[in-house]
Amino acid sequence: MPVTRAARSARKSFPSPPRTLAGQVFLLQLLVVVLLAGMIAAAFVFEAHRWAVREAYDRSLAVSETFAHAPGTRAAMESRDPSAILQPSAEATRRTANVTYVVAFDPNGIRWSHPDASLIGGHVSGGFAPAFSGEPFQETFDSTLFGQAVDTTVAVFGERGEVVGLVSVGITVQSVNEVVLGQLPLLLGLVAIALALAAGGSALISRRLRAQTHGLGPVEMTRMYEHHDAVLHAVREGVVIVSSDGRLVLANDEARRLLDLSADGIMDRSVSGLGVSRQIADLLASGRTANDDVHLVGGRLVSVNQRAVGGAGQRSGSVATLRDTTELRTLATRADVAHDRLQLLYDAGLTIGTTLDVTRTAEELAAVAVPRFADFVTVELFGPVFQGDEPTAAVTEMRRAVASGIRDDHPFLPAGRIISLVPGNPLAAGTVTGRPHIEADLDGTEAWRTVDPDRARRILEFGIHSLVSVPLRARGVVLGTADFWRSDQRSFDADDLSFAEELGARAAVAVDNARRYTREHSAAVTLQRSLLPRALPEQPALETAYRYLPAKAGVGGDWFDVIGLSGARFALVVGDVVGHGVHAAATMGRLRTAVLNFSALDLPPDELLAHLDELVTRIDAGWGADDEDAAVTGATCLYAVYDQVTGACTVARAGHPGPAVVAPDGRTTFPDIPGSPPLGLGGNMPFETAELQLAPGSLLVMFTDGLVQGRERDIGAGLALLRDVLAVPGRSPEDACQAVLEQVLGSLPSDDVTLLITRTSLMDQGRVAEWDVPQDTAAVSRIRTEVQQTLERWDLDELAHTTALIISELVTNAIRYGAPPLRLRLLHDQASLICEVADDSSTAPHLRRAEISDEGGRGLFLVAQFADRWGTRYLPHGKIIWTEQLLDRPDLDAGTPDEETLLAQWADDE
Repeated sequence: MPVTRAARSARKSFPSPPRTLAGQVFLLQLLVVVLLAGMIAAAFVFEAHRWAVREAYDRSLAVSETFAHAPGTRAAMESRDPSAILQPSAEATRRTANVTYVVAFDPNGIRWSHPDASLIGGHVSGGFAPAFSGEPFQETFDSTLFGQAVDTTVAVFGERGEVVGLVSVGITVQSVNEVVLGQLPLLLGLVAIALALAAGGSALISRRLRAQTHGLGPVEMTRMYEHHDAVLHAVREGVVIVSSDGRLVLANDEARRLLDLSADGIMDRSVSGLGVSRQIADLLASGRTANDDVHLVGGRLVSVNQRAVGGAGQRSGSVATLRDTTELRTLATRADVAHDRLQLLYDAGLTIGTTLDVTRTAEELAAVAVPRFADFVTVELFGPVFQGDEPTAAVTEMRRAVASGIRDDHPFLPAGRIISLVPGNPLAAGTVTGRPHIEADLDGTEAWRTVDPDRARRILEFGIHSLVSVPLRARGVVLGTADFWRSDQRSFDADDLSFAEELGARAAVAVDNARRYTREHSAAVTLQRSLLPRALPEQPALETAYRYLPAKAGVGGDWFDVIGLSGARFALVVGDVVGHGVHAAATMGRLRTAVLNFSALDLPPDELLAHLDELVTRIDAGWGADDEDAAVTGATCLYAVYDQVTGACTVARAGHPGPAVVAPDGRTTFPDIPGSPPLGLGGNMPFETAELQLAPGSLLVMFTDGLVQGRERDIGAGLALLRDVLAVPGRSPEDACQAVLEQVLGSLPSDDVTLLITRTSLMDQGRVAEWDVPQDTAAVSRIRTEVQQTLERWDLDELAHTTALIISELVTNAIRYGAPPLRLRLLHDQASLICEVADDSSTAPHLRRAEISDEGGRGLFLVAQFADRWGTRYLPHGKIIWTEQLLDRPDLDAGTPDEETLLAQWADDE
């Protein structure tokens, strides 16, 4: 009895191996994973130790070289008391570099410094003679004080090339091992994770195998096979399995009855020698697909269904099922075919034409016809149809839109290839007569094979034997042809021809609708592309990137712009026009042009939106109440002005989502921008602005609502997702644009999407100069001199003369006609030199041509001639007269005309 209990206890402690196949596979996989993990861990420890020793060598070499060649080291060694200087320096270096010791000693090995001050003056341990050659000497040796250490010795040479001293830096091997041991927890964690993942994967595989075998052992599986064999021979449907070489592998009892086969001696014999009819034998030996093929066998109608076993081109046999369908077979077949055809036409009406894309419509026709009506479908369309135009009689070529079927390795020309309409081609016959064409037996059609003999041979060898070609005709115009091919199904007949004609007529209407939409869409795209900026202007202070994606419904009215303003400022604009199509694109162009014109006046964002709102109201009033589709009301706009000198950004919006700001550290916020109604709905309400201070390197993200709002997502969830995607520091605007489209937008949007991302930067304050101008014309000379000195410091000597003339005129006019305080500012950006004179008066000068008798009036004319651009910018109090001179003007090297040359334009006889 005690022995029995002990045996039971042992069996519980050491369970027997699993009996199921899935359990055995799991144990084997787990063992292999454990062995691999152990090998990887050992290799990692060895490699980590080797790397740590190498790193110790490199670090000791770097510290010894640095200390030996440091300023004052050689002088200290040549001094009368080297230890007094070298000991503090060596100890400071040892603590800073985190090494074990830094020892300086003379050529005889007498120490000048040591971590243990009591050992100074003693002889160093270890060899150092190889260092006298000038190359660092490295070794690993056992130190009496520190134990085994990695040591590097470097010689210090005097002016005559003699060795005046040496520096030895060491790191103990124990420190190296501590580095390796410090990485062991990470290694063990990684190994544990790998084991867990591998065990989980093995468990999943074992679970799948256990599910397939239902946890059965060999005995249970054998019993299940016997049951299946019994069922196979008991069913009232014949089953025949034939090998790839045409030999019978299996025939159940019902198959033997239907085919009148003997009970013994038929297995592994050729089906042609079984005594069945030649038609049945050929079908079984060929292995081709058969769907309810009916054959007469001994007075019975036997329906045969057959499928090949194995992949394409690698048939390993075939399986055929036989059924006795003698009674009412013919009537039932016809009823089924009629029902299938009606269902196919119904499905075609729902499937074909779901999109307004010509190519996609052709693909939908092929998808609905294969394999229910044909084994392969090719669709060819005239070239103008793809561009939205109607084909003419002069067009003699078609382009294949789709070629698909039950197999992908078909011999047809792929989509995109050009097909010539030569005589004899059955595809050309329908385009000329406008009637469908049938070739029931392609092998017997000589005219078809002479058009392209090689292609025809490949099609026939592939097994394709029958063709119906239907012209796609809509509104009296033939747009192309739809060709239906059969290889595994029976040949086409007259009933199939009528059905193909009906199917082609429905497809032709869908193709024509897509063609007409393509024409209108192309016109809208062309108009919109002509109105949108083809490329953003080069702005040295800003790095910008943008994306525009039209909606599924077509081209819309989203737009954007980057506009250079005076005083090193830039305007960033994003807008949205309600609707899609040509009108939305045209309206977008009108609003963009208006914003460009208003920006040229240097209006603040709130005033610019007020003028734009008034313009939209006047446009809608001009259309009248009967033209609601042409109304502009409801358009939105976000307008921002960024000053690269101060980093200030002034923002205003009209019914548009506010911008997102990404700080240099990745923190993303949505600043609170005062909201205003969309354009045309303001009701004379004032627009408000918000002042933002953007740090250099920030990203200003402007977008339309189509990016964050859709049918499946509200704007709150979209903004939260946008914030998460943008919260990555150091990303460029281009990378940020790509990330937003991939992670926020995903698929093709239901509304237009515009995205404009700008990275800000501040102008170098060394390129900004300012002066307070006293109300005294005598100060003009001093200011002019200081300006010329500033230009010389900026390497702009070629602009010194003209700039002095411009400043003299502007400052003098401000002193005479302006109101204090007066200020002068020069800005030097990468492309231009900007001069600004500000005063507290709101009166603006006007350019005019002075008469001969006028004493004044020529100063502003001279300014306009010397400057590339000039203008007036109004402030809340006063104004700024500014000029801009480009730095890359080709006439700078040739010289600029002086004031006498310009004044000579007024002749004395005028």
